[in-house]
Amino acid sequence: MRIAVASGKGGTGKTTVATSLALSLAPRGNVWYVDCDVEAPNGHIFLKPQFNQALPAGIRIPKIDPELCSLCGRCVEVCQFHALAKIGKTILVFPQLCHGCGSCTWNCPEQAITEQFTPIGSLELGRTESGLNFAHGILTISEPMATPVIRQLKRQQQFTDCDVIVFDAPPGASCSVVETLRGVDFVLLVTEPTPFGLHDLKQMLGIVSEMGLPAGLVINRESGAYPPLAELCASAKLPVLMRIPFNRQYAEGLAKGQTLIQIAPEYVKLFQEVYDQISTILNLPGSQAEPNQEKP
Repeated sequence: MRIAVASGKGGTGKTTVATSLALSLAPRGNVWYVDCDVEAPNGHIFLKPQFNQALPAGIRIPKIDPELCSLCGRCVEVCQFHALAKIGKTILVFPQLCHGCGSCTWNCPEQAITEQFTPIGSLELGRTESGLNFAHGILTISEPMATPVIRQLKRQQQFTDCDVIVFDAPPGASCSVVETLRGVDFVLLVTEPTPFGLHDLKQMLGIVSEMGLPAGLVINRESGAYPPLAELCASAKLPVLMRIPFNRQYAEGLAKGQTLIQIAPEYVKLFQEVYDQISTILNLPGSQAEPNQEKP
């Protein structure tokens, strides 16, 4: 199962949930935690993996052979990112705008375009002391394109036969988030009961709905009833799968680099129950737990 943990804003506790969910499921089989926040990955701070593999992450930038190019402009027409331009008798390439999609290469009638691999970041894979598999991507500072690194990170061969992958999505509702959510089985949304949390949760619900993905909610730092959030969950038919109370002890432990299940071990069972509820929502074989349809 591929689960993406996402939130419409930073600071809601997304990585708190993702790391502890992955750790709680690790005893059940081959589980991966994958940090897709390649611009500012921080899952390693809590999980402390030992890295045993490093790979370059890059993008294939088109290179045009002027001897073969007929200046037909077909490559410029098909590039939806405006990374090529026809200026006089030259086709210019703007690497900072290129997404490496290959459309220009495929559509060139003269086969005048080749692609050069250009590193824009790196991938690191390893394992934690508790037996959890770990992977993250790191975008090189000053590089503008995070999505190619995320795409390559998600395509690692080691993920093929695993039991569960927990993707820790970037904060916000950008292209990087959409790329992380692409192809997952379930989206676990994390929010806080505040006006800002509510606003950004609505953004994420729009993305999840547009992509046709099932979702559930974790409410973090809850300190009482928050009617606007209850109304949104009811209208969107969004099940609340976990509630994490506002707790100073939790905040102090997280600030020291501890995971939630290290601070409060009872959450191991609670996160396992969240997974069981997700299995039930997806109607997976052997699922027994009833999804929690309560309203906040």
